[in-house]
Amino acid sequence: MSDDVVRAAGGVVWRPGLHGPIEVVLVHRPAYDDWTLPKGKQDPGETDEQTARREVEEETGLRCRLGPELASTEYVDAKGRPKVVRYWAMTVKRESERPPDDEIDEWRWVPEATAENLLSYTRDRRVLQSLREVLL
Repeated sequence: MSDDVVRAAGGVVWRPGLHGPIEVVLVHRPAYDDWTLPKGKQDPGETDEQTARREVEEETGLRCRLGPELASTEYVDAKGRPKVVRYWAMTVKRESERPPDDEIDEWRWVPEATAENLLSYTRDRRVLQSLREVLL
């Protein structure tokens, strides 16, 4: 992979729903006014797995354990650079308070079917579908 590719990673944090199907975590980014999966760019020297855990915790306050790897996404970012994002299924080990900020002003647990409709990007829906396939 070329050095000019932006590498990022994130997770589909999930739990059994209170009344049946699973729930997943979505984040709202006010700068884009979108709902997406928690993710972010890799820091120098970090593995993709480390990036995924760090970014999910930074954006939600949830410290998670990695499960199976899910579908990845590739697209051109807002600055015109190619970007690759790897995702993992994740479950919560510990939760802490995370105050809203300019990057993420809200995160929430939503039923999987609601997430399908709330997600702003088709590529995120494909990642969610890959979680369904892993959990079957």
